[in-house]
Amino acid sequence: MGCAGGVGVAAFALGGGMHADAGATMVPASVSTVVPRQPDAPQVRALARSVPVHIRIPAIGVSAPVMEVGKNADGTVQVPPLNDHNLTGWYSYGPAPGQRGDAVVLGHVDSTTGISVFYDLKYLRAGDRVYVSLADGKVAVFAVDGVQKTAKTAFPTAAVYGTADYPGLRLVTCGGPFDAATGHYLDNIIVYAHMI
Repeated sequence: MGCAGGVGVAAFALGGGMHADAGATMVPASVSTVVPRQPDAPQVRALARSVPVHIRIPAIGVSAPVMEVGKNADGTVQVPPLNDHNLTGWYSYGPAPGQRGDAVVLGHVDSTTGISVFYDLKYLRAGDRVYVSLADGKVAVFAVDGVQKTAKTAFPTAAVYGTADYPGLRLVTCGGPFDAATGHYLDNIIVYAHMI
């Protein structure tokens, strides 16, 4: 499975060697093609750096462990193993959830063996909550600002890996049209959220 993404790189490929699930290619009309408006620097106190261990998103029934991911030798972002459908990956070269800046958590949409953890990510709405449990026992709580669908060739690197002056969270998966020749989705679904 390849992944072309990372700081300064403009695409993610979460799901190589797959077939398209019909539901994964459908994107609700409520999903924007532009970066959602970010909140005016929310007045919350940032947390100390602590590794995320679990993510819960009640609105879409997600309750999943979080592993650390970094970069591949070619500089692209690593992704969780495709064979574990309920595993997410936190990009450990960036902020941890709750720290100032944009923490990034990646998850697959599906694989040849079924749907995966972020299959329903596209259905999140502004105001939905995301709970990230940290190794130090704290829980960082985020409110969704919006959901974006973008072509992998136009990945909004600065908006995802930016240097927000508040504790932000970005959730990333694949979606949209599926290219059977390459075994990859052509788009990414990105959720933008801020800590409350």
